[in-house]
Amino acid sequence: MATQEQVGTGAGEPAGASLLDAALAVVPDDAVTDTEQHLNAPALVVRADRVRAALTALRDEAGFDHCACVTGQAYGDRYESIYHLRSYDDPTRELSVVVPVPADRPVSESAAPVYPTADWHEREAYDLVGVEYEDHPDLRRILLPETWQGHPLDPDFDQTEPQIVTFREHENPLADDHRDGDTLFVNVGPHHPATHGVLHLGVALDGEYVADVTPDLGYIHRCEEQMCQQGTYRHQIMPYPDRWDWTGAGLCNEWAYARVAEDLADIEVPEYAQVVRTMSAELSRMLGHFLAVATYALDVVGEFTAAFMYGIRDREIVQDVLEDLTGQRLMFNYFRLGGVAWDLPEPRAEFFESIREFVDGLPAKLAEYHDLLTGNEVFQLRTVDTGELPPETAKEYGCTGPVARGSGIDYDLRRDDPYGYYPELDWDVVTEDGCDNYARVLVRLRELEQSARIVEQCVDLLEDWPEDDRTVQANVPRTLRPDPDTEIYRAVESAKGELGIYIRSDGTDKPARFKIRGPSFSHVSVLDEIARGELVPDLIATVGSLDPIMGDVDR
Repeated sequence: MATQEQVGTGAGEPAGASLLDAALAVVPDDAVTDTEQHLNAPALVVRADRVRAALTALRDEAGFDHCACVTGQAYGDRYESIYHLRSYDDPTRELSVVVPVPADRPVSESAAPVYPTADWHEREAYDLVGVEYEDHPDLRRILLPETWQGHPLDPDFDQTEPQIVTFREHENPLADDHRDGDTLFVNVGPHHPATHGVLHLGVALDGEYVADVTPDLGYIHRCEEQMCQQGTYRHQIMPYPDRWDWTGAGLCNEWAYARVAEDLADIEVPEYAQVVRTMSAELSRMLGHFLAVATYALDVVGEFTAAFMYGIRDREIVQDVLEDLTGQRLMFNYFRLGGVAWDLPEPRAEFFESIREFVDGLPAKLAEYHDLLTGNEVFQLRTVDTGELPPETAKEYGCTGPVARGSGIDYDLRRDDPYGYYPELDWDVVTEDGCDNYARVLVRLRELEQSARIVEQCVDLLEDWPEDDRTVQANVPRTLRPDPDTEIYRAVESAKGELGIYIRSDGTDKPARFKIRGPSFSHVSVLDEIARGELVPDLIATVGSLDPIMGDVDR
């Protein structure tokens, strides 16, 4: 068995060499057929009938307890499932597990018994690509209706084939479970205001208690991945990431694409641009958190409360700052490969003063939030000990961001997989060990404080930055054509959690495969685990505490 110290890069060895050796040492010999080197991590090529054995060994003996993403893709002669594995203790320890299957029989073992989060990811690969997974607990479509004909990302997909969606009567999933009493099936959404977008929940009730929750996705599926595959690296993809999070946290999402594409094309971002990115991304994160807290006050109180109005008030201040910087109030499109679109607005002193005025006044405002919400006895009754998410369950389902940190998981990619200017600044990762709805609200409120600390330090740096050294963009070629068959997965800490992107290049100026790993996708998948057995009002409070954004769930 390989120890944690052995699973790392050795001095003088190629990147990932000892990591690969340690992985090979624990995986059964008959499972691995080959190895590959992706830009972010080494990869094992595993037989389709030995997936669970390989993944179990990697999880239990090599410490890869975080299945961050599963990417399904089609080649001319085969299909592939790629399991992107990381460690919660150190996300820079990355390994990919590639599972090829022949085009005439695209069947692979399911990884869901090893990593429960793979359940939904594999359903998506089946739905869009056409890979089938043996012994999957619930292999059916997840984004498209069950009656859909074909798989859109399959090379043989016939786009002219008519699609017929029939009306089906809703069925109670627990109708035949023979429990005492009757169960009642209730549709929650897709237009319920507490579902944070077009999320439909099929809820089975046993009296007033939740017996089963089945999230129904796909109502806002907009083919973002396919649109990115049709756009050029250099100019046409960057506007899309803002649309994955309509709470205003889109600059964090833009950074996800910038990071993966810059690593793919070996682009180095100027230091000045890194500081501007860090400041703007934290302001954007604050937009997301203010809206999360404000709408949560609506979820658990049910009216336009003072906390909601305060949240909108404070968002407006930040939006004004970002509008001055980017020219937009929501869909910013401010990042560029190699830096940012332009420098800070003039007069700079006035721009900095507007930020400082907001940051200086934030502590008193946050005290009001705590008085109205976290110190409110009614709010506590609705949130304390409801929606309990133990850390072990959070890891099994790939939870990250405030949802994971509210369960005491000390995991933040800004610190643990450093990028931008974060390593040079003084700030703390916020965690709470309450594991409930209340803890997740506390995390977001405390993270607003940390974002303000980061923004203030960036302003200090930018005020004193020499004028002749303010380079906002690297010299990037007008057309980018990465080497063919180059693969990479990179992630950033978005407002909701780990936002990752996988890209496979084919030598052209457009990606051959563009896969988005949205944090809310994993968070909605855990809903049944944490809401079962609760009262109906607790279900609404639990959904809101996860702060799901359907733009990154459905994509």
